[in-house]
Amino acid sequence: MSVPRPHIVVLDDSERALRRLADWGRIDAQADVSIHHAALSGSALVAALKDADVIVLMRDRTPFTAELLAQLPKLRYLVFTGTRNAKLDLAALAARKIPVSCTKFGPSKDSTCELTWGLILAATKQLASQTARLQAGQWRSDTAAPLPGTLVGQRLGLIGLGEIGGRVARVGKALGMDVVTWSPRMTAERAAEQGVGFLPLDELLASSQVVSLHLVVLPSTRHVLNAQRLALMQPGSLLVNTSRSELIDTAALVQALQQGRPGFAALDVFDVEPLPLDEPLRQLPNVLLTPHLGFVTEPVFQRFATGVTECLQAWLSQQPLVRVVAPAA
Repeated sequence: MSVPRPHIVVLDDSERALRRLADWGRIDAQADVSIHHAALSGSALVAALKDADVIVLMRDRTPFTAELLAQLPKLRYLVFTGTRNAKLDLAALAARKIPVSCTKFGPSKDSTCELTWGLILAATKQLASQTARLQAGQWRSDTAAPLPGTLVGQRLGLIGLGEIGGRVARVGKALGMDVVTWSPRMTAERAAEQGVGFLPLDELLASSQVVSLHLVVLPSTRHVLNAQRLALMQPGSLLVNTSRSELIDTAALVQALQQGRPGFAALDVFDVEPLPLDEPLRQLPNVLLTPHLGFVTEPVFQRFATGVTECLQAWLSQQPLVRVVAPAA
């Protein structure tokens, strides 16, 4: 009697990168593989996963909860891309004695810094609207609308000065900006070590031409930018978020943008992804939106694809598992 082949299910490979960037030949020879490119939820998600022996998660695009795990009796191994997954119930997996592995990450911090500056420059120089005019057969605007701005001499306020925030700070200083920072544990001494100033959050918001978020989401930082704090920003200021959407109260941000404080927002992260068609942010004229591109680069996904196949090949060959983050209890 033949032994059933393991069933591997991959979720959220919307970039269709995992097969393109790695050799799945050995895996296909030993297992049946289903790859889902579109996001799944509810009963469709359970139906896709119910017969899975192995699940591969693309970062934290699909929350993996204890409630979901309880509906997956066949699951024996889980792999996620990247090195952190805040939406994965590791305790529930450990209770079922299901090991969890991750991949390496690649230059995602550099990529996110680059995107942050791409958004800052694109918003400041009005690249989207100016390009649209050219494509519509026009030249520069002949109205009395504000012209593109400059960054030299302006204040850059960084909410968070970790590995990404520190990179963003160095670029800001190279451009001649006055760089200041705040975070829950920041001190003037720690800020000075990176050559930037420290300000209380309210003062940073009120005095910065550009505000960029670079914090992790904790109970103390969720909605750190609420209606009251958004109202402190200058009418002509720019708010940039390439970190996590939960740092900003989105409903409050929509109202703040409608009222002109801040004057513009450039966002790469959203409460619901992919961004729904009826999301109010899509309707605002003073926003620049990108589809969560901070870590989405060829080198990062090359590392993801290679890492996933390494993990799967080790499991299928009954070899020691690769990069285990939660060994079975």
